[in-house]
Amino acid sequence: MTNPQEEPNDRIVVGVDGSSSSLAALEWAAHQAELTGSMLEVVTAWEWPMTYGAPFAVPTEYDPAADAQREVDAAVETARAGHRKVEIRATVAEGHPAPVLVKASHGAALLVVGSRGHGEFAGMLLGSVSEHCVTNAACPVLVLRDMG
Repeated sequence: MTNPQEEPNDRIVVGVDGSSSSLAALEWAAHQAELTGSMLEVVTAWEWPMTYGAPFAVPTEYDPAADAQREVDAAVETARAGHRKVEIRATVAEGHPAPVLVKASHGAALLVVGSRGHGEFAGMLLGSVSEHCVTNAACPVLVLRDMG
């Protein structure tokens, strides 16, 4: 009899935010999933804008969840086109990307993130989201730097 917790997990999680670094991470993760026979979970997160106490009007047509869904759908479509044998699942979650990705890392074999995404500071080699993932994820983390 085997303990299910001892069996290797075959899920690779990749964080995508539309940046070139995250799209390079998606391509790497899709290729790795293809090589290992793993399922690929593409995760994106969205948040309502912070106002810091200052009132501002949100346009009625503003829908960050739908925008995030469109973004992840486009990324998944591209990944599927190049990696037809890989099972790909898209997840869109409300929240800051760092804790969303850490939560998604539970039970995964690998978490893949780009080195810098949206909101980067000039000169940083490792973004705050990738740094948070490296120090808090429940599985190994690969941080991919987009060289393109």
